[in-house]
Amino acid sequence: MSDQYEQYEAVVVGAGPGGAAAAAKLADEGIETLVLERGVKAGAKNVSGGLLYAEDSAPYAIDNLYPQIRTEATERPITEYTIQNVAGSTVKEYDLTRLHEHDTRWSDAVLRRKMDSWLAERVHERTRETGGGLLNGIKVNGLLREDGEIVGVTCDEIDPIRAEFIVAADGVNSELARDAGLMNWDEPEQWFQGVKATVEAPNVNDRFDIGPQEGVAHLFSGDLFDGVRGGGFCYTNVDTLSIGAVFHLDSLVESAAEPHELLNALLEHPVCSQWIDDPYREVEYAAKLVPDSKKVAHPDPQSDRLVLVGDAAGQMQAQGPIIKGMNHAVTAGALAGEAFAAAKRRGEPSSAGERYVERLYESGTMAKLRPKRYERLRPIAERERTTEVVDRLLESPIGRFGVRALDATGLLERLYSSPFMSMSIPDTQTPYVTLPTVIAETLGETVSDDTVVDPPSLEQRIGELTYDTDIGNPHIELLDNSVEASGAAVTACPVSASEFGGGCYREETIASNGTTKNVVSLDTQPCIECGTCAVVADTAWEHPSGGRGIEFRQG
Repeated sequence: MSDQYEQYEAVVVGAGPGGAAAAAKLADEGIETLVLERGVKAGAKNVSGGLLYAEDSAPYAIDNLYPQIRTEATERPITEYTIQNVAGSTVKEYDLTRLHEHDTRWSDAVLRRKMDSWLAERVHERTRETGGGLLNGIKVNGLLREDGEIVGVTCDEIDPIRAEFIVAADGVNSELARDAGLMNWDEPEQWFQGVKATVEAPNVNDRFDIGPQEGVAHLFSGDLFDGVRGGGFCYTNVDTLSIGAVFHLDSLVESAAEPHELLNALLEHPVCSQWIDDPYREVEYAAKLVPDSKKVAHPDPQSDRLVLVGDAAGQMQAQGPIIKGMNHAVTAGALAGEAFAAAKRRGEPSSAGERYVERLYESGTMAKLRPKRYERLRPIAERERTTEVVDRLLESPIGRFGVRALDATGLLERLYSSPFMSMSIPDTQTPYVTLPTVIAETLGETVSDDTVVDPPSLEQRIGELTYDTDIGNPHIELLDNSVEASGAAVTACPVSASEFGGGCYREETIASNGTTKNVVSLDTQPCIECGTCAVVADTAWEHPSGGRGIEFRQG
């Protein structure tokens, strides 16, 4: 019987920023809270670009809950923010610091393994004081139900746990959200995929001409990525660089482009290589899926005793040059804890979910995640015919004359720095490829650099990662191995490639009864658990057991 299981007032699943925020708020309210983390340590499963923001308008930021985080666990403040428009070897830079500083109290570059592990130690201390604590290496695989009502969680490694309140902060591939029927994002257009290299940079201050309490964020767009919609980034850490790219998954699939090759195109281009020390030394290769909050931020992320926060609820804001996720997870986690505490005080714990959702809207969080301007413009701006007409105009002599005129008045840079414009950008070729390419062709200067960047092969990148494979228990099952159903995974998976036999997915030719056909095969050993194949292939996908699978050392 479920009443024999261990019980807590609250269970938080996931010890990233969202889970840490929820746990802090719950513990500070005197609520007995147990935190369950799937990784061998917090951060071992997490990847971010990544910049952590504290917004002026947000009711909570991470330093409100953990005051020492900036001195103990982040990398460096970001004080300069630019976008590099690229066309071949020509580049036009615009300063987006005004956009970066809009509604921003501070913003720091972070590495998730370092930050999340630091947070987890404080989470354990705070929650232990109220009778709870944090357990690593525990995979929560589903919801415990009683008479159809959610009453707790089930786990691979330990018995089920009952709870009055459950916070699912278990990331973009949330099994709790799927179990509750709150997550069904099956279309590639609802996702971004990010790939990243953490690169040694012992001379980062000299390279970027910055002090120890200064940092730089460069964004890249244009023709760098063979027409795939998306953009690149380079963020300064203490002694490394986070260099990567984020692509619309539907565009990645349609082009059959390979993520690791697109990342290499950025690394090898002089617009980026000028910032890289010679010889090139890659510390870690990583990737993850990112939900497109404009389309999938859940309008009602709760069911019974369960609430979703962060990526599990689609709360990732990626709107042109605005890229914010961790701060929204923190806000949501703290609001969830606040809502349950208020519900408990009123003797109405079952109302916590509704109270949480009310707070998401009242705080303005949902308005940022699902901007009305985008929703109003999307039916027109994202029509194929609209894109064709606008792109032809931009590429024409008239369009190029307009670009020159706007640049001469400073209006073009101001438009790039406009929060209003950023939250209206359509998901088309125009803002990600055509416009920046035309800007660079029309206004750019040639960039050259003597640094030779020789990225590792995909095989080398996989070989440098840390795995604890659960032999004999694959966490992904390929349900349909036809090329038509699952062939997209061969190129879209960040640890697979069409001419590489050592990744997760490969296309093979098999002979049967005198005929041959191409099929897709799967090997889960190199899997980095990004979840791409759960969207682009016909699979049954779940996380490995607690502590098993990939272990990121940087994140």
